[in-house]
Parts: sequence; C-alpha cells; structure tokens
Amino acid sequence: MAGKRKAKTTKQKESMGPSKWRLQHGGFGEPIRDADPETGSLVQHRRAVDTLGAMQANGTITAEMFEAGGIFRRQFRSAMLDGLRAVPLIRIVGGGGDCITEQQIAARDRVASAMDVLGGSDSAAGSCVWHVVGLECSVREWAMRQGWGGRTVPATQAQGMLVAALSVLAAHYGLVSRGRAA
Repeated sequence: MAGKRKAKTTKQKESMGPSKWRLQHGGFGEPIRDADPETGSLVQHRRAVDTLGAMQANGTITAEMFEAGGIFRRQFRSAMLDGLRAVPLIRIVGGGGDCITEQQIAARDRVASAMDVLGGSDSAAGSCVWHVVGLECSVREWAMRQGWGGRTVPATQAQGMLVAALSVLAAHYGLVSRGRAA
C-alpha cells in the first residue's frame, strides 16, 4: 500500500511566508510587493502586526494609552533591557566591556519608576507591560506562556490587564489627568 505524498505547493507556501517561530510572536499583514530601490528587482515585504497599534485601531485603547506604551517601549529599549544583545565588547580589542552609560542608567531609573507605579514586576500589570510592551510579545503569547503568578490567563482577561496598565502609565507620564485615568 502506497502512502499519500504531501503536495509540494504547501512546502512552497511555507517558504514564502514567515517562519513558524516568527508567527508565534504575533500576526502579519498582507504582503506588499515593491521594487528594491538598489537593484530594481521585485521584492515582497510583510509588515508585523503591532499590538498597541491594532488595539488603538480597534478602539480598545485611547491615543494617550498608545503614546504611554510608546514612551515605555522607547525607555525600555534605551535601558537595553530587551532580549537582543550584541557581541560582548570585551572580546574586541579596545572594547569597553560591560560598561553601561549614564543614558542607560537614567532610562533604567525611568523604567523602574514606571514599574513601581504598576505594582512592580511581580504584579499582573507590571508583568504584562514588561512582556507585551517592552519585549514586544503578543498578548496571547504572554497569557499562555508567562501569565501571572505562574498561571495562564485567558486572552480577553490579559487584554483587559494591558488596557488597565496602559491607563495607569498614561497618568504616570502626565498624558491624562489622574482623575480621568481612574
């Protein structure tokens, strides 16, 4: 008895799209075909879906909450707290090693202040903002993998936690009055 063979078209479709690893970190928009400015050859771009942008477009969060998320993300990146790391400079002749700059220290202080307002990194709001806004995981991924207190959280409840945390951040950054954020 001969077994069925997989169609080659599915393999081709998989190679054209994002990898399975990238797909687990959020969705993608439709591919855009364009000409490469340097070579003129036809290329296909895929745009990753921005969680905060999608939430703002759906009306789930306000413009102030979106801006608060953007501020936190910029501070998070300036503080170099994200998971991406470069080659250690200690290996390079004349490199500085693990020295951290004054700008990074100031950014880490601002991130720590924001985390304190959210209840710390062990709180639901703090953990959600750290992973979803700072590390740019999807809300669903945070809810399933990380959760809060070691327990998984339903995706709708996780999205509610993110909305509440962004509201608190908007008040913390002075984008809305504290009375309006509550």
